[in-house]
Amino acid sequence: MAENETLTFTGAASDGTALTAVYLAQPTANVALGLVFAGDDLPHIVHWGRPLANPQTLLAAYDALKPQRVSGALDETAWPSVLPTQSESWIGEQRVVLRRDGVELFPKFTVTGIETEGVLDASLDAVTAEQYTDVTGHARTTGPVRVPGVVVTAQDQENGVGIEWRLELMPGGLARQKATVTNLAGADQAPLEIGKIELGFPVPELAGEILTTTGHHLRERSPQRQPLTVGRFEKPQLAGRPDFDASLLLTAGVPGFGFEHGEAWSVHVGWSGNSVLSAERLPYTQGIIGGGELLFGGEVTLTAQGEGESSYETPWLFGSFGEGLNEIAARFHAYVRSRHPRLFSQGRPVILNTWEAVYFDHDFDTLKALADKAAASGVERFVVDDGWFGSRRDDTSGLGDWQISQDVWPDGDKSLKALADYVHAKGMQFGLWFEPEMVNLDSDVVRAHPEWILSPTAGRLPMQGRSQQVLDLTNRDAFDYIFGAMDALVGELGIDYIKWDHNKLVTEPGSRRSGRPAVHAQTLAVYEIFKGLKTRHPGLEIESCSSGGGRVDLGILEVADRIWASDCVDPVERADIQRYTSLLVPPAMIGEHVGASPAHSTQRATSQELRMAMAFFGHMGIEWNLLKEPDEALAKLAVWVAEFKKHRDWFAIDTCVHADANDPAVRLDGMVMPSKDAAIYRFTQLTTGQTYPAAPVRLPGLDPERTYRVSPLDPSLDLTGLGNGQSALGWWNEEGVLMTGEALQRYGIRPPSLHPQQAVLFKAVAE
Repeated sequence: MAENETLTFTGAASDGTALTAVYLAQPTANVALGLVFAGDDLPHIVHWGRPLANPQTLLAAYDALKPQRVSGALDETAWPSVLPTQSESWIGEQRVVLRRDGVELFPKFTVTGIETEGVLDASLDAVTAEQYTDVTGHARTTGPVRVPGVVVTAQDQENGVGIEWRLELMPGGLARQKATVTNLAGADQAPLEIGKIELGFPVPELAGEILTTTGHHLRERSPQRQPLTVGRFEKPQLAGRPDFDASLLLTAGVPGFGFEHGEAWSVHVGWSGNSVLSAERLPYTQGIIGGGELLFGGEVTLTAQGEGESSYETPWLFGSFGEGLNEIAARFHAYVRSRHPRLFSQGRPVILNTWEAVYFDHDFDTLKALADKAAASGVERFVVDDGWFGSRRDDTSGLGDWQISQDVWPDGDKSLKALADYVHAKGMQFGLWFEPEMVNLDSDVVRAHPEWILSPTAGRLPMQGRSQQVLDLTNRDAFDYIFGAMDALVGELGIDYIKWDHNKLVTEPGSRRSGRPAVHAQTLAVYEIFKGLKTRHPGLEIESCSSGGGRVDLGILEVADRIWASDCVDPVERADIQRYTSLLVPPAMIGEHVGASPAHSTQRATSQELRMAMAFFGHMGIEWNLLKEPDEALAKLAVWVAEFKKHRDWFAIDTCVHADANDPAVRLDGMVMPSKDAAIYRFTQLTTGQTYPAAPVRLPGLDPERTYRVSPLDPSLDLTGLGNGQSALGWWNEEGVLMTGEALQRYGIRPPSLHPQQAVLFKAVAE
């Protein structure tokens, strides 16, 4: 079949039932999906894996896979469609919950239409058909591209409910599906309440193990594994954001699957509000992995058509298939890059963020001097963090008063505008911190508008967090105030970059304006502000920070340009935080900062080399008071920043890989050019290892048929003090060693023997 083509076949089952099969494939991405429709029933996904040599065989899948009737059950054994309900024998967790007047509906959907033409606007860069040049020197054009897809419309006329279900297969091989529910009933019937729409992808019986992540503040995305047994495993998030414990992906695969090996299937909900990821298996059927938005009672209620909100659209549920997690992650990365083509057309500017340098202690002369040190170290973007506005001298007051503090930044030559102008004159971009969704009770905005706080009643506020409450952005007056204040400051100061924070869990989220729970509408309002600011100020970039890594998802990544993975910049903790964040987010979009030692969050002391090496592959930055550091440390920092700049254009589009290792003390991570001409790897020794000296590590991602010279990245990176003082490693010199890509992937290469909390960078360059 041709690239980006959808094939449709028709036939009949053995019992005479009319069949339609739809085949979606991305041959260059080496993945395909197949669906079968029987009569006017909703379709079954019967294939998700490598492309089929003869797609027409999907028609036979109905007879080949349909389960037979079993004793003690219904006449039809459960074989879940794309939206399983009890009408098709599904007796697991409800995945379609609809009510009128509080009364449960039991829908039976009848397919009314099948379309096999999908269109994707591949750019959220506010451009259509705009040209740019990528790092390889090739001219690229953004704009709509056609993708393999199917759109199914169906109705339950008796219950007055219509649905549209859409499945698309993106150019990088990432699948995504969503559903739209419409109230078809007239005004004489009660509104339709949406309780839940949970979408899913089936996984084969051999997918017997699931991988998710857990965590807390300063230790986000810690991996955990367990068998996929009969029953349901779910990761619900009801904090108004994905939160620290959120699993970016839920992955089911063959037991023992890793980064490099084992068939596996992953799902992700692209939504920044409340959501759930789940894996479920009934005794009667194969497993389903999926998820969707979680809604509070009455949060989404659909009126009759023409009388208000009559449709509800689910977030996208994304699915990725691969041989190991590296291939799964590559599909997510390709999708994210397609949403921000200009962002990834070149390397990311080096940032200095002032938070761990000065905290709330803002002073023009101090920050001006820090800007000087930053520029001398190679920094290109200077970001002023919390403390510049209102009465915000600590975290107890002033939040929400988005006016520049005259006490700290008086008009004249020591104003915040003067600092912004000074930063720009130094050749750096200027960034500023905001927390638009939150307020302190001790603030002018709350004193003037207490009704703007999200709360269950007028007389009781939700439990506070960090002395904060949540501003109701579904209240248009509050929305206009926030947007207007930010819009004015971006224009007045020439702000190039916004660090957007979100530090309180959104609990008891009642809107006094609507009288309903408001997480769904609040999330849409946040997206609207992001988009509006970027439309009004072309080139503006916005970082998503949520107490660090509390809001990382493909919903926010549609509109944000960077995520802050964690408030912890301790490089030992960051080794896995960054590794598992990169399963979803391309490293060039992950803020990775060089901090102080001891780390402010853990008090762990580490070498400057380890701190710089751990920040090397991502969106490199500095979170460090350079005014207190000796010249030697600053000179070393400048060398590493310069080295990062040599490679960052490629890092923006490189394939991110991780190696599997039995030894929990070591990590091997790498960035491989798309052409596989070269790669850079980082070997990290976190603690003392199981083997001594370190065992060989495999280098994923190389071309097995080419020969590579493997050598240290650059002698100018001072690596003295590494190792245990014994005899030198044979290949650790400028000449390196020649090995085939096949040997490096099968058997690997022995890294230097390092002390705990040390790392080295080395390169593999094709001859």
